[in-house]
Amino acid sequence: MRLRAPSVPRTVSARRISSLPPLALAGGALTVGIGGLYLAGLLLSGGDIEGGTTVRGVDIGGLSRTEAVKKLQDRLGPAGARELTVTVGDRMTTVDPRKVGITFDYERTVDRAGRTESADPFSVIGGLFSSGGPVEPAVHVDEDRAHGTLKKMAKALDQKVREGAVAFENGQVRPVTPHSGQALDTDAAVGTLSTAFLEGDAKAVTALPTHETKPKVTEREMRRAVREFAEPAMSAPVTLTAADRRFTIDQPVLGEHLTMRADDAGHLTPKLDAAGLRADPAVAHPLSTLPARAHNAELRLVGNRVGVAEDGRAGHVVTDKALGKAVMPLLTRRGAARSGEIATLVAEPQVTRANVERLGLREQMSSFTVNFEPAPYRSRNIGRAVELINGSVVMPGKDWSFNRTVGERTEANGFVEGVMILNDEFTRAPGGGVSAVATTMFNAMFFAGVKPLEHGAHSFYIERYPEGREATVAWGSLDLRFNNDSGHAIYIQAHSTDSSVTISFLGTRKYDDIGAIKSARTNVKQPERKVSTAERCVPQTPLEGFDVAVQRVFVQDGQVVRREPFRTHYHPRDEIVCEPQSQSQSQSQSQSQSQSQ
Repeated sequence: MRLRAPSVPRTVSARRISSLPPLALAGGALTVGIGGLYLAGLLLSGGDIEGGTTVRGVDIGGLSRTEAVKKLQDRLGPAGARELTVTVGDRMTTVDPRKVGITFDYERTVDRAGRTESADPFSVIGGLFSSGGPVEPAVHVDEDRAHGTLKKMAKALDQKVREGAVAFENGQVRPVTPHSGQALDTDAAVGTLSTAFLEGDAKAVTALPTHETKPKVTEREMRRAVREFAEPAMSAPVTLTAADRRFTIDQPVLGEHLTMRADDAGHLTPKLDAAGLRADPAVAHPLSTLPARAHNAELRLVGNRVGVAEDGRAGHVVTDKALGKAVMPLLTRRGAARSGEIATLVAEPQVTRANVERLGLREQMSSFTVNFEPAPYRSRNIGRAVELINGSVVMPGKDWSFNRTVGERTEANGFVEGVMILNDEFTRAPGGGVSAVATTMFNAMFFAGVKPLEHGAHSFYIERYPEGREATVAWGSLDLRFNNDSGHAIYIQAHSTDSSVTISFLGTRKYDDIGAIKSARTNVKQPERKVSTAERCVPQTPLEGFDVAVQRVFVQDGQVVRREPFRTHYHPRDEIVCEPQSQSQSQSQSQSQSQSQ
């Protein structure tokens, strides 16, 4: 096929052409024809878009690059802002491509649609005989923005794996159906969204790629656990017997403390919170009626001989482990088989009707009474201490401790606030008045002839107590202790009224008699007068301080076989006058004025 050259530009001279030789003219005509086509191709390819070129139906043929970009922005812009409907697992949402950083790249699209930029004559001349066509738009993805946005989406759309489970609620079985977990694959999702954006189908739903996590506990395993354990467990109450107490636990209480947990293989096994069940009021109340502590036989004096008023009773303690061991086997049983017995820890009493004589509890070794002025706090605190001491048994060679037996004097332990001595002054503190019990115990110990280990007198003398034969106690710093060196057991009886406390030691006397000899007061010092404005001030009457010595005298077969000295130093008891803050200040000002006159 012969190519027909276009008309020669006017700048080329016709005269010059006609003067050429025929052969040259013929060759020149051919040369000028090809050169003209190349030149025409260059002129036509100067940045314009080929005719018939379209992008998503938008005709940009014949436009300059700038015009094409502007037209595509106007026509394709709304489509680029259209939200995409996506799913992550079974959850659906919409995504704004611009927020993900996915947009049309108009410049690259136009570059893709434009004529070739090659200066090769064949490519340039070939462009004169070609026409444009449909061009796919180019897409720009901001990778950092896309990944950041998708990670935020994943927090809201990711679905955690749900394991098959069995729960208990109000005595009913609540099975939990498992389902797989779906986590958005943010790396792969960028490409999927780019493809969906490019396809531009507004009605399409795009499933974003996910990582799937299968549950360990399958639905089959869940159903097995319900059938084999959960439903039988909630079918009826269970009945338990502990010692001589019988009680029933209903299904709602059982279910409250019952769970089914999966092991590493996905197998559901039952778990009973025995400690929680033991503390539940439905169980704790009937168990509280069990005598947890052993009670020694209650002794009494018949003349001067010891008799048994009431035999001792064993104590029974139900542990969490024992409760769980008794309950669990009953949960899969039916009818009458849902009854069982709890094994208890048995604490035997030290003193029973059968062993009183063998222990040497034959007679009264000593007895002492302290009288006091009635006061509600004294009655409460003294009565509580007596309750904790009464019935104590001290075996031969063993020590007895006031603080260990009575415990800390707190509200939780049954004590209330009262008056006690602190830093040589009366003050208010929990357990005030208990020193009356300590003094009574000291004298019972003194006249029983047993060995003192620790004791301490009050810092100043209190008139209702015998001089040099009294004691006080303080939690954590001062105790009253003795050792039973009598050779036989000692049973301690304690009793109180609103105005007195009595403590007796029952056992076997080691000596015929124990006496006391008190010296005269020495090193006497007079008290001072003090005015206190403290908010918790307690008035205090004055009393002199002094030293005194007491001898404990041991008598056997009518002869003094031993003497043991007890020496006590008492500080003066200063007079304390309580006055309000304002009154005290006025008196001080008045005294200052008088001194200045």
